[in-house]
Amino acid sequence: MVIIPRGNPVFENLNSYYLDLRRLLEHFQGEMGSGGIYLKSPTAEGAVFFEAHELLGGTYENRDERLAGKAAIDRLLTPSSIENYQVSIYEIDPEEVYYWSSIPEAKKIYEDLSTEFTDLEGLVKKMSSEKLSGYIEVSLNSELDGGFLFFRNGQVVGGYYFWEKNFSASRENQELLLRKAKRNGGIFHVSKISMESKEARKTSKREPAPEVLSALEELLALLESFFASNQTVKGDFNTLLKKKFLDLADEYAFLDPFTGEFQYSGRKIRFVGEAKNAELAKGLLIAVTGLARDLGLNAPFKSRLEGWLQKHRKKLLSLGISVDSLLAVR
Repeated sequence: MVIIPRGNPVFENLNSYYLDLRRLLEHFQGEMGSGGIYLKSPTAEGAVFFEAHELLGGTYENRDERLAGKAAIDRLLTPSSIENYQVSIYEIDPEEVYYWSSIPEAKKIYEDLSTEFTDLEGLVKKMSSEKLSGYIEVSLNSELDGGFLFFRNGQVVGGYYFWEKNFSASRENQELLLRKAKRNGGIFHVSKISMESKEARKTSKREPAPEVLSALEELLALLESFFASNQTVKGDFNTLLKKKFLDLADEYAFLDPFTGEFQYSGRKIRFVGEAKNAELAKGLLIAVTGLARDLGLNAPFKSRLEGWLQKHRKKLLSLGISVDSLLAVR
C-alpha cells in the first residue's frame, strides 16, 4: 500500500528516464517547501515525502519487497537502468505531510478483530474517541475487497478502497465500506503512529556552538575563495562540495545533501542535526581536505589550511582533533 494524498498535482506523469530524481526532489524542496513525489512503474510504486530542509520518509513496494523510511528513499531515488517510473509531484500542507510520511512505520495495536465480535462502525467510533492517528485495515471475506480508513487525531481523513485502488476523502466510499463489512464480514487490524510536531521531532537535534560554527564557515570560505581564484579548476563549487558530501555520507550521515541537516550557502552554514561539535568538525575537515585533493589543489591550498588550523588550534584540541597530526598528514 503506497498512499499519497492527490490534490492538484504540480506536475504529473513525468518519465523518470529523463529525470535526475535527486535533483528534482531538491528543486521542489526549495520551490514548494513541503510535498510528496509519487512514482509508479508496471512492477513497483513508491512515494517520498519532504519538507524544505528534510526528507521526512518514504515507502516502496514491488511484488517481492516492501521498504519504508530511508531504505525506501534510497531505493526510489537510485532506480536501476531497467526501471522506468511515471513521476507526479504533489504539494502537501506541512502538518499533513508529517502525518503521511509516518504512515508506513505505523505499529499494530489491535490484530485480527473479527466481525463475529467487532462491529466496524463501532470500532471507528472507538478509535475516534481514543484520538487515533493511524489507520484501520479492513479485509473483507468477499474476495479482494476491503480497504483502509485513515485517522488523524481521531478524525477520519479518508480511505483507500480496493474497488477504486486509490485514496479518497469521499464520505460515500467510507459508508460503502461500513455496509460491506456488515454484509460480508471480515477481519480488522488497527495501526497507530506517533504523531509528533515539527518541533518535537527536532528535540534531539542541536545547533553547533557559535564559535565552532564560525570556524567551520571560515574553513569552507577559505576553500571556496581559493577555488574561485584558481583558473585551472572548472565547475560550480557548491555542486562539487555536495558531491564530496555525498561520498562521505555513509560515515558522516549529516553531510548527505538530501537529508537537509547541513547546508552551506553564501558562506554561511545552516545545521540542525544530532551530530556533536567534534563529529561536525571532523566531517568537514575530511570533506575540505578531500575536495582540495580531488581538485588538484592540495599543495597550493596547504598554507591557507595551516593558517586556519593554527588559528583554531585550541578549539580543535578541545574537540579531540590533533592539529599536529593533520599538519603532518598534509
